[in-house]
Amino acid sequence: MGFAQTDADDRLLVVESDEAADGNAISSVLEEYADDRGAAVTAVSSVEAAIGVLDERTVDCVVAAQSLPDGTGLEVLEAVRERDSARPVVLVPEEGDEALATDAVAADVTEYVPRDRPTDELLDALERAIETGRERRTQRERARGFAALFDDPETYSWVLDPDGCVRRTNDAALEAVDAAGADVRGRPLAALPWWADARDGRRTVRDAIDAAAAGDVAHRELTRASGGDGNATDGERTLEVTVRPVRDESGGITSLLARAVDVTERVRLEAELRESEELHRVTLNHMTDTVLITDDDGEFTYVCPNVHFIFGYDDEEIHEMGTIDELLGRDLFDPDELDAEGVLTNVECTATDKAGREHVLLVNVRRVSIQGGTTLYSCRDVTTRKRREEALTALHRTTRELVYAETDREIADLVVGDATDVLDLEASAVYLFDADENELRPAAHSSGMAELHGPLSVHRPGDGSPPGEVFVDGESRFLPDVSASSVWSNPTSDVSSAAVVPLGDHGVFLTGSETRDEFDAVSRELIDLLAATAEAALDRVERDRTLRERDRELKRRNRQLTRLNRINELIREIDGALVQAETREEIDRAVCDRLTTADRFSFAWIGSSEPGEDRLESRAHGGTKRGNEYLDAVSLSLDGREATEAGEPAVRTASSREVTLVSNVAEGLREQPWRGEALACDYQSIISVPLSYDEFTYGVLTVYADRPAAFDDVTRAVFEELGETIASAIAAIERKSALLSNSSSRLEFDVDDESFVFSRLAKRAGCRIAFDGGVRQYESGATVFATVDGAPASAVVNAAVELVAVEDARVIGDGTDGAGGTVRFQFSRPFFALRLADHGVVLRGVEATPERTRITVDVPSAVDDRGSADVVASSFADVELLSKRTVDRSMPRDLQSQLIERVTDRQLEVVQLAYYGGYFESPRERSGEEVAETLGISSAAFYRHVRTVQRKLFELLFEEVSVPANTARAVE
Repeated sequence: MGFAQTDADDRLLVVESDEAADGNAISSVLEEYADDRGAAVTAVSSVEAAIGVLDERTVDCVVAAQSLPDGTGLEVLEAVRERDSARPVVLVPEEGDEALATDAVAADVTEYVPRDRPTDELLDALERAIETGRERRTQRERARGFAALFDDPETYSWVLDPDGCVRRTNDAALEAVDAAGADVRGRPLAALPWWADARDGRRTVRDAIDAAAAGDVAHRELTRASGGDGNATDGERTLEVTVRPVRDESGGITSLLARAVDVTERVRLEAELRESEELHRVTLNHMTDTVLITDDDGEFTYVCPNVHFIFGYDDEEIHEMGTIDELLGRDLFDPDELDAEGVLTNVECTATDKAGREHVLLVNVRRVSIQGGTTLYSCRDVTTRKRREEALTALHRTTRELVYAETDREIADLVVGDATDVLDLEASAVYLFDADENELRPAAHSSGMAELHGPLSVHRPGDGSPPGEVFVDGESRFLPDVSASSVWSNPTSDVSSAAVVPLGDHGVFLTGSETRDEFDAVSRELIDLLAATAEAALDRVERDRTLRERDRELKRRNRQLTRLNRINELIREIDGALVQAETREEIDRAVCDRLTTADRFSFAWIGSSEPGEDRLESRAHGGTKRGNEYLDAVSLSLDGREATEAGEPAVRTASSREVTLVSNVAEGLREQPWRGEALACDYQSIISVPLSYDEFTYGVLTVYADRPAAFDDVTRAVFEELGETIASAIAAIERKSALLSNSSSRLEFDVDDESFVFSRLAKRAGCRIAFDGGVRQYESGATVFATVDGAPASAVVNAAVELVAVEDARVIGDGTDGAGGTVRFQFSRPFFALRLADHGVVLRGVEATPERTRITVDVPSAVDDRGSADVVASSFADVELLSKRTVDRSMPRDLQSQLIERVTDRQLEVVQLAYYGGYFESPRERSGEEVAETLGISSAAFYRHVRTVQRKLFELLFEEVSVPANTARAVE
């Protein structure tokens, strides 16, 4: 059997019961069809399953049996038609039935083939059904396409009879004239309102319809006035009307299709395009590039009107030259290469203008076909650019050379030497600023400058000269005619035009020519670039110079820091030794040993003078063995001018109590004999510092180094602080010794100093003020209790209010008859008693009257009497030592010290206030409640503190102290 060829991707749906015999099943019959055609066959056994397939996928043809488990083939047909009226359906009942066939046709079945018919009939029916479905789909797609085209909302569309009467109108056209389809159907299109406001609209549309009825496609344009469709914006609208014939299968015209499209925007764009072309023509006539067109023989067919910009000729003179060779020269390009490439770009050539000046041109050559012309030349004048490129190349060479310049003078020579190549000017010079002299000095100049101008002068900033003014203003100045300026003109100079450009803070660059108006835009640009390059090079040299100086300074500081680190390490070691030292001898020995260990210094010694002696004696030394020989060889006498002016450094320091520094021992060798002895021991530099603490000197420390300048300013400051530290450590040792000593010297002084606080109080209050030495120290000062005679205690308190040294004064107890009493003073630092205590000296008493003041101090045997007297003497304006006696003390002093150690500061304050306030007198001068009120505490707290102190005192007396109280022995 033969079948017409169908698509290989047909999708078939077979609907038949599962009980159908295999040989008689529809799906079995279609297997051969599916194999031959490559079709896809889907078989289902119920109406419900068939509907499911139809809803899920696309099916090209449905083949259904009539008898199904849940329905009939007609139900499948109805389900298909509900979804797609064009889809082919083949109904295959088990046997023919006229009534069934009638119902199937009524339900729009595509093919009806009973199963008892031959298989070929079934396959032929399937072929016809598939083809019918394909044709229906094609027609439907065409109908949809026509509907989409016809119903385009941007287009007016009509279907006309061949005579031009309207058969159908789309919605857009109807809305434009506010009409319904029945209003225009059957009426001539040319007579309807769409063309009423168009110029010659009806006649134009009639002509188009006649042309289409004759078989042609007619295109016409109509111009309508504003608002013709009720929606147009202001201005005229242009419509393009197209009428085309519609033919049947025999070629006869059955209808016409008319469409009208608004092409106003296209018309506007075309107008703008024409205006743009006109603008291009105008631009071409006025641009600096010149366009020339020639034929194959090189004769001009077009000459751009702007040809004179480059060549100086007008277009007629160019035409008279005949060929392009006369203008641009022969052999400008290879014709074969142009034919192969189509265009040649940036062909460089040289042309001479009408005035005889040469121009460097870049020419683009292109093959064209324009009104007989075959070759187009676009010429651009790059003479200025070429000149700039050559100058920049020279400037680049100069810049490379400046990179390696190391001095300002070398940079000035390079700039002047290369200025001729860069600027093409005869004369140039560089002035450099001398900051020390505040002058601009000529550093370099060209031979042309010497010939045209002569020798260059030195100028000062702001002196009115060109270099001076430009250096101050920082602005470049260009003079096309130097003679026109009274400030710049120089009758002895042949320079006619000049330029002066600043080089930052470094100076100025000067260039000139004997030609006037020499500086065009390119020249000025190049001058500025050369000056900027020179300034950058000068900045670099200055930075390098600064960096070198900074590197040297850093190296110097690194060396200094290294020395300082060694010194700090030394100081830490000495500080550690001072903390551990128990005696003055340990301090002296530890300092000298650590200064000379690890080859730090060659020799160090500490010297002091005994009371009544005028010579330094060595207390300790360390270092080289020759140190002893040196000390034996030099004079250590403290007597005479030599000791303070020319003596050995230790002697000078001991006499002046100031640091002595000798950076180079070899200087003044013959004037000071000790220098020769020092050099013999290889001592090159020396420092000697006083061991002073609070104006009390414990001797001198002298250190010797084996190199000159071993003691710089930092080292000197460190050694000064070291001297104070050693002296403070010695003072601490002496204070400790004083506490342990049972014997002391009692010194009595007469003081005449109105600034002393007790003297001022006694004079102001007109009374006697006595202080028995009980001092209670606290962080910001000290508290003492003083007895007042001859005036009320309140008068002393009132007088103390005006004194800055007194923080607080309060009456503790009043005397009899309103005269005298006890006052508690709180003194701010520095208080005299605290200063004495720092040196191991104890203030025992002060008695001040309006006429005189006496001070009594105890100096332990371990402390220097003469130094202690110096401390007292340095504290007052006029001091006289009245007496000195030795006092032995053991048990009373120990008992007091132990008691103070056992009680708190608050307990001691309470007991002192009670004692001086008369609480322990009989009868009591003040009650416990009164003392407590003065202290600002409760009476219970007062009694508790008093009982605590009494108990601790009795414990010392009866439990811990086994030695009876010693008696004091006084020796005048």
